[in-house]
Amino acid sequence: MVFIVKIRYLQILLTMSFFQVRSLTLCLLIAFVTIANAQAKNTPFQKSVLSDLTLANDYFMRKWPDPGKKINAKGNEWVSHIWTRAVYYEGLSALYQIDPRPAYYKYMVEWGEKHEWKVCGEQLTRNADNQCCGQTYLDLYRIEKDQRRIEHIKSSIDNMMSTSKVDDWSWIDAIQMAMPVFAKLGVLYQDTSYFNRMYEMYAFTKYKHGGKGLYNSAEQLWWRDKDFVPPYQEPNGKNCYWARGNGWVLAALVRVLQTIPPTETHYQEYLRDFKAMCRALVPLQRKDGFWNVSLMDPTNFGGKELTGTSLFVYGLAYGINNGLLDRKTYFPATIKAWKAITKDCIHKNGFLGYVQGTGKEPKDSQPVAYDLTPDFEDFGLGCFLLAGSEVYKF
Repeated sequence: MVFIVKIRYLQILLTMSFFQVRSLTLCLLIAFVTIANAQAKNTPFQKSVLSDLTLANDYFMRKWPDPGKKINAKGNEWVSHIWTRAVYYEGLSALYQIDPRPAYYKYMVEWGEKHEWKVCGEQLTRNADNQCCGQTYLDLYRIEKDQRRIEHIKSSIDNMMSTSKVDDWSWIDAIQMAMPVFAKLGVLYQDTSYFNRMYEMYAFTKYKHGGKGLYNSAEQLWWRDKDFVPPYQEPNGKNCYWARGNGWVLAALVRVLQTIPPTETHYQEYLRDFKAMCRALVPLQRKDGFWNVSLMDPTNFGGKELTGTSLFVYGLAYGINNGLLDRKTYFPATIKAWKAITKDCIHKNGFLGYVQGTGKEPKDSQPVAYDLTPDFEDFGLGCFLLAGSEVYKF
């Protein structure tokens, strides 16, 4: 049968001009590549991952059809481009990259339009939380070069750079909220001053905040802020390393490493820190696949928790996918964590359980449980989408 098809194909070619042959060959090549890509994207594992991501995201979009609607939480009303919602849109942007549905793009653009593409709070804010929305604004600008999408976030960052102040990131969450914005601006404008300033701020947090810095090079993990550096201890006498706080740093390093060129002056330091954190995290994983909210004290509000675990999956999966981490060493921990999240956290309607709400340490927003709704449920979904978007690429 194959032989007959080949003969017939040759007969057709003999009756065609050179340009017709070239056109037919190009069409066949495109068709082959399209089919191959479709097959590659439809492995049973990838279909399962995408199904879970879609389920959780659809639940949220149904619950929040208006991306500009204010958030009621903790007895207060919050604008919907605060950091919690901005982290969700980071995740949605990552999901859109592996599953480019028009509805996702429309939802992101509407969010930006509703807020006139402004940063949260004062325009000249130096607060990293308020600048987090700029990550998605910059991603959307890459798709459609509408200057409105980036003018406010650029002016906010440029205002910071007009001074010599570099001590703004006094809590490690800030590294994730704002550092990728500097990286994206540096690449967009081919301006290394953004890279230089973000390193100065990162280095101040790493080496100086809290006295001697918030990074413990001996244990390769981060204290959340100055309140948790020694002599502060957990109930079991160990250092206090909050899972989600360390997850924010790991996610920031991912987002910076995937943005800046490898030739950037401080790329290798970011890479060393990324690898060191991954080495430190794997031995701390629980038997069920999760990480405790207190990484070194399972007795201090121990239990399943989605956000920290998702951010660690995001980092580990990125490292594996990009050849930065040894697959044999890190894949088992990563896939074990992903299976734990999808098995134990996702409700049938897409709601995510075991999400620790806002706070800065293990005891905050407790208890954490399968059926409890956190004060803000958007950033937990964002962490989950970031993780899944990298796991999908396995």
